Amino acid sequence: MQAVPSEFLAINRKERAHKPFFDLDLRPAEERVCDFNDVVIPFDEERARVEASRCIHCPDPAPCMLACPTHNDIPSAMWLIEQGQFTEAAQLYHQTSSLPEICGRVCPHEQLCQGSCVLNKTEEPVLTGQLEVFALDYEREHQPYTIPVAEPTGKKVAIVGAGPAGLACADQLIQRGHAVTIFDAKPAPGGLLVYGIPNFKLSKDVFFSKWAEMERAGVKFVGNTYIGKDKTVDDLFNEGFAAVFLGVGTGIDAPMEIPGEDLPGVYEATDFLIRGNVNAEILPKGKDGRPDIGKRVVVIGGGDTASDCLRTSLRLGAEEVTCLYRRTEKEMPGSAKDRKMAKEEGAKYRFLTQPVQFIAGEDGRLAAVECIEMELGEPDESGRRRPIPIEGSNFSVAADTAIKALGYWPDPVLGKTTPELETHKWGLVKVVDPGTGATTREGVYAGGDGVTGPDLVVTAMVAGRKSAWAIDAYLKSK
Repeated sequence: MQAVPSEFLAINRKERAHKPFFDLDLRPAEERVCDFNDVVIPFDEERARVEASRCIHCPDPAPCMLACPTHNDIPSAMWLIEQGQFTEAAQLYHQTSSLPEICGRVCPHEQLCQGSCVLNKTEEPVLTGQLEVFALDYEREHQPYTIPVAEPTGKKVAIVGAGPAGLACADQLIQRGHAVTIFDAKPAPGGLLVYGIPNFKLSKDVFFSKWAEMERAGVKFVGNTYIGKDKTVDDLFNEGFAAVFLGVGTGIDAPMEIPGEDLPGVYEATDFLIRGNVNAEILPKGKDGRPDIGKRVVVIGGGDTASDCLRTSLRLGAEEVTCLYRRTEKEMPGSAKDRKMAKEEGAKYRFLTQPVQFIAGEDGRLAAVECIEMELGEPDESGRRRPIPIEGSNFSVAADTAIKALGYWPDPVLGKTTPELETHKWGLVKVVDPGTGATTREGVYAGGDGVTGPDLVVTAMVAGRKSAWAIDAYLKSK
């Protein structure tokens, strides 16, 4: 840990704890809804130093560090930012995180580091996430980061999936001297960071700046290559790769299995977000650019993907955007912060509502969604109260477009095409050691959503790092 000067210890922590709090500055809703630019107004140097000075420097290990999946040394970073040592703070984040400029933007800080800040008990927490963003942005502008690379070992590692887990694994392997090639079914790297998260939450420029760092370090990318279809894991070993990491995520949209799902105007969330947010030059084959959504859009679901679809629809020009959710807002799994911004931007919510049928108009396109009212019963296996249909309460909601944001399933193709690789729960890769990501197939490791099911960017990133360390040890043992 970065040593805090002894004279600081004499400072009254209460004085720091009671410093004025100023929340994040957001662009006005009526302005930000007109484009896909960042919603948060960045800190300047003075604002960053003032906010960092609110940290009371809890005894080690601080609650914020323990709550961070990467265990970033947040108190030391706060001290460095307070002292104006912004690049040094950024370097501290690089020690424990492979994607700090990204996690600072997309992590649910209110549930992790920020949510664990002891100031929550009596005051407002330190805005740790935005301070991480500030430090990394400052570094990129003034002293761009270079990934340290070891002497080549002569060993090649293949990574399947260019999302957070795969990128983090590549970052750690390249630092240990191994040659790394990432394979992905999409034309460009990034996985959900590019093809899932909208620009107003994570700018593509931020990601591709990070990717440029990895390319300069020697990481190679092979796009439009679907491992399990275009070539297999066995093919990768036959091509000379000594180990394989599977960071494929869960990219199959969960179906509703109700009549009318195949109507024009009914979208899966993944397809909608790709077409609504990604530039034409990196669109996957078969995607036809921005969707024509009409005036009335309904989004079905209660997670962060639903919020992303609501806010994207508003930016694409929809006049009436409504979220349909079968429980109440209390049971919604998505970020309350994202829902608040969606409401500010004009999205409406209709709770205790379950779609049962998509209805076509005279032109054969979607015209309405038939729904039924719900009531809450006893808690189910998730701990949330079970939604129960109210017989005879059917009604219709007019809609030009409906987007299904119901969650994601794993792709079973790797399990079906890779001998000795065990999967479970409809295709999730089974790991025999969660600490290393080792699978049932020798030399094959896995991590991220393709192992755990849908989770956070930061947890996938941590899994990729751990597997990289295990792969390095495996290769040395060979």
